[in-house]
Amino acid sequence: MQQSDQTKSTWYKEPWVWFILGLLSTSVVLGLSLLFISLKNPPSLVVDNYYDAGKGINRSLERESLATSLKIQAELTLDQERGEALLTLEGESQPPYLELTLISPTQPERDRRIVLQALPDQPGLYRGLLADDDVTGRRMVEVLGKEQEATWRLFEEENVTFSSKILLGEE
Repeated sequence: MQQSDQTKSTWYKEPWVWFILGLLSTSVVLGLSLLFISLKNPPSLVVDNYYDAGKGINRSLERESLATSLKIQAELTLDQERGEALLTLEGESQPPYLELTLISPTQPERDRRIVLQALPDQPGLYRGLLADDDVTGRRMVEVLGKEQEATWRLFEEENVTFSSKILLGEE
């Protein structure tokens, strides 16, 4: 009778067992990490009610066409030293105040809304205070104004920097 040269070793001394267990453990840890991240950071850009969003788009287009028909153009300058936004408005509408909204395309917490008041001694010039310095970068710049109960809108996507001029409206 011949003896076998094979020696039986215990399972925990085999390298392939540890390799497979390592792969399984890694996939479980990565899966739980992704689950944790997804639960802590829900997607904020997803719209639940698409019908209302579509109606809002139509309303925005109507506002933009009103601004075009009134021949409204604007030039916006952000002054960091004074902490103010200056807007020069040209066209057939001179409301007492305007709403300037600087919208961050991906971070809603960085959106800023500024009310611009007309300066009585300088027609067509509007001024508003900047609440903080966090207004630079890629932004959607929106200006809303009223003309006889109807709201008009100027809208552009711009790279906003201090002391640079941002042109809004038909060019």
